[in-house]
Amino acid sequence: MDYEPVTHTATDRELGHFPSGRDVSVTVHRYEGGTGPTVFVQAAQHGIELNGPAALRRLHARLVDAEIAGTVVAVPVANPIAFDHRSYLTPEAYDAFNSNFNRIWPGDATGSFQERLVANVWPLVEAADAAVDLHTGMPEMLEHVRFGADDDEARALAKAFGTEFLLADTDPVGGDDFAGKFRLAAAKAGVPAITAELSNSRTVQRSAVASGVDGVWNVFRELGVVAESPTATPDQRLLRDNAPRVIAQTSGLFELRPDQHVGKAVTEGEALGGVFDPSSFERLETATAGADGVIYSAARGGVVVTGERIASIATEP
Repeated sequence: MDYEPVTHTATDRELGHFPSGRDVSVTVHRYEGGTGPTVFVQAAQHGIELNGPAALRRLHARLVDAEIAGTVVAVPVANPIAFDHRSYLTPEAYDAFNSNFNRIWPGDATGSFQERLVANVWPLVEAADAAVDLHTGMPEMLEHVRFGADDDEARALAKAFGTEFLLADTDPVGGDDFAGKFRLAAAKAGVPAITAELSNSRTVQRSAVASGVDGVWNVFRELGVVAESPTATPDQRLLRDNAPRVIAQTSGLFELRPDQHVGKAVTEGEALGGVFDPSSFERLETATAGADGVIYSAARGGVVVTGERIASIATEP
């Protein structure tokens, strides 16, 4: 590797136009050093996931004073429309067909509005040797990194990121069930990619931000972008996301049992919580675990509608 002081540039990349004629653009930061790999990092595909952009701001401060081998390309706000509307999804008024930015990769230059926006980001991904997609889960979610179970390069990056829990997906690359996810589209293009789920949407949480900074930096170490050895993460637990989701079978007010929480091991059929009629007080449903495993996300409590996911369980290999 050839390590040199970083040269930093920040440019606006035009993705499309609003009806008013104003540009839809993202800011692309490029950190260039000596000869080495290119790493693409992005955050805020979903507009309420704030800890990713906050982590990239702090990472910027480390990179501009560093010597690196290769190039880091960072897009801190991948979906500016959802971000400006403080919305998880892009408002339907902009694209009634594709509201979820993370279901339409690699985009389509002749497709819907959002598909065209994504298509204009995609060349940055295709040119990379590895990619990190920063997300933020609900408050009741284990911090974890997702990777393709059969992708050894992505597994190494996930392990290096350093969260206690690693979640191996068996989603087929190019399959129909999860078509359009960034990580799968990158893998199909030959770019090993991981999805980091930091803690706590809608607010900047310092511990989650620190996890994001340390995790991405450790990926740089793993790839040789910085001349440091990766920091070992003891006691990592590998889980598989292959258990059925726990879905509300009726609408009402959901309450998680007080003795249930993320990270807890459960057995198939174990009661997780109940859905109640808030007016009659009647218990409408008891939600149960669909498999033996570990709860990695759960709705703590709130209004749910029929078909809404209220918990997810991952199994241990």
